[in-house]
Amino acid sequence: MHVFRLIAALVVVAVVASCGAPSKFRTYKGPEVTHVIVHKSARQMELWHYNRLLRSYRVQLGGAPFGHKQREWDRRTPEGDYIIDRRNPNSRFHLSLGISYPNEEDVARAEANGWRPGGDIFIHGQGPRFQNARGDWTDGCIAVTDRQMEDIYAMVRDGTPIRINP
Repeated sequence: MHVFRLIAALVVVAVVASCGAPSKFRTYKGPEVTHVIVHKSARQMELWHYNRLLRSYRVQLGGAPFGHKQREWDRRTPEGDYIIDRRNPNSRFHLSLGISYPNEEDVARAEANGWRPGGDIFIHGQGPRFQNARGDWTDGCIAVTDRQMEDIYAMVRDGTPIRINP
């Protein structure tokens, strides 16, 4: 009888342990994402494997979505060619991938005008605070839903080129 109770208790513990929240870290076994393209005017981000479109996402941009980011706190999303250069698994926006803004040209332009170029531009989710955000709400980043960000985080590797078009 003790053996039966012990086995039943272990089964209950195993069932309860398996009922935890699903992980935000997903796996991806498809073709490599060779580059990312963002079309700001269309509010679209595309993940490409060479000349084959893998996925497309609707995005939200900086609160001042038109024009290239010029300086810190202008709320614009940069335009141009950059690299995915870092990952943040503990982002307050669920998950995030860093974009290599500012590049040398961005720094030179800002300095010539006596400005600071800003930084910390990411592709990120919404996180708990912005679940119901509508329109362009970021400070210059590219936002998707948390669920979409889980897929993007799994698919896009550090070093992936990203082109952000007007």
